[in-house]
Amino acid sequence: MKFLIVSGMSGAGKTRAANVLEDMDYYCVDNMPAALLPKLAEFCMGMGGRYENVALVTDIRDAGGVDSIFHALDQLRELGCDYSILFMEASKTAIIRRYKESRRPHPLQWEAGSIEAAVSLEEIRLSPLRERADYHIDTSRMTLGRLQAKIYELLSSGQKQRTLQVNVMSFGFRYGIPAEADMVLDVRFLPNPYYEAELREKTGMDAEVYDYVFSHAVSLAFMDKLKELIAFLLPHYVEEGKHVFTIAVGCTGGKHRSVSVARAVAEFAEGLGHNAELIHRDMNK
Repeated sequence: MKFLIVSGMSGAGKTRAANVLEDMDYYCVDNMPAALLPKLAEFCMGMGGRYENVALVTDIRDAGGVDSIFHALDQLRELGCDYSILFMEASKTAIIRRYKESRRPHPLQWEAGSIEAAVSLEEIRLSPLRERADYHIDTSRMTLGRLQAKIYELLSSGQKQRTLQVNVMSFGFRYGIPAEADMVLDVRFLPNPYYEAELREKTGMDAEVYDYVFSHAVSLAFMDKLKELIAFLLPHYVEEGKHVFTIAVGCTGGKHRSVSVARAVAEFAEGLGHNAELIHRDMNK
């Protein structure tokens, strides 16, 4: 079992980091007193492997300050529990701006008298912890997506970067556009199997319909352009921190063309290394 101590400057993004760690299957505890850390470690170690990765978010608000954190870490060592420290920081300008935007007081503002003085005081008090940290992340100019990428880079043990969950949904325009769609594709311009008597009662899940749709040059040209667009877009959505991307493919009734194209899109997304789920909303209506 591994413990990760997430600490650092107030306003530097510790809670956001905890959210990312939760997505990486860490069991996260935000703002727990450092004195309780050994008890938490004993509990997790006694759960028979249920908690493999645990992250504790703590900061200057802890009653004992940095000394209490160091004492708790010494106790972790005595328990034989491995740990590392992630220190979150940002420029003084960025932190002051964030506190002004949130309209919340800095934890040390009552003591220091101003936000700027509070940030300076916190820097001094946290400097011993910063020196002991294994990882440092400066969030001054980071978007959430870049923060996610940085945490994955530091802590994913060589695993590849996070992928998207790509939901590909076929639908019929006569039943309305899916509310959850991030991208809507209208494929009603493609040749329609409905007008072929032997195909009318079949769906895009049947080989005869699928082959019919993609036997036309316009369908193949469309898929070439669509694949190029999807291959370009998905990495950028990952970078910006999106977790689920829903592509809705619509034809008139949601039975033939949309189902066929949705199948091809889902297969292509999987080929790019993403998790793809194929959903046919109106196929059986």
